[in-house]
Amino acid sequence: MGILNTVFRGLTWWNRATLNTQFFTWRKGTKVGEDDQGNVYYRNADNTRRWVMFNGDMEASRVSPDWHGWLHHTWDEPPTDKPLAHKVWEKPHTENLTGTMLAYAPAGSIRQEKPKDRSDYEAWSPE
Repeated sequence: MGILNTVFRGLTWWNRATLNTQFFTWRKGTKVGEDDQGNVYYRNADNTRRWVMFNGDMEASRVSPDWHGWLHHTWDEPPTDKPLAHKVWEKPHTENLTGTMLAYAPAGSIRQEKPKDRSDYEAWSPE
């Protein structure tokens, strides 16, 4: 079972970083910082490549806007060195919850435990 997991990790990327990514990070990566979720950010020696090693699920929406800008070379300094100024009205970053049980479900949604009676709706039935 152990060898199968190793082979599987070498060929897939959706569960966690592949063995090649981990090896590249070990050889060429320089740790730049870590976010509040435990994701670790790296760059190579000449700062041409930047990447993240996720702590847990590999979901791009878990990267905060501050780190996203650094990853995509929008700004040179990482948020650990030069934090971005945030407005008082800005909400904290949250990941995309679509497809999870924590996703928004409006009133009348089929995800509600007990759907409300709909007196304003009449189902169509063929004659």
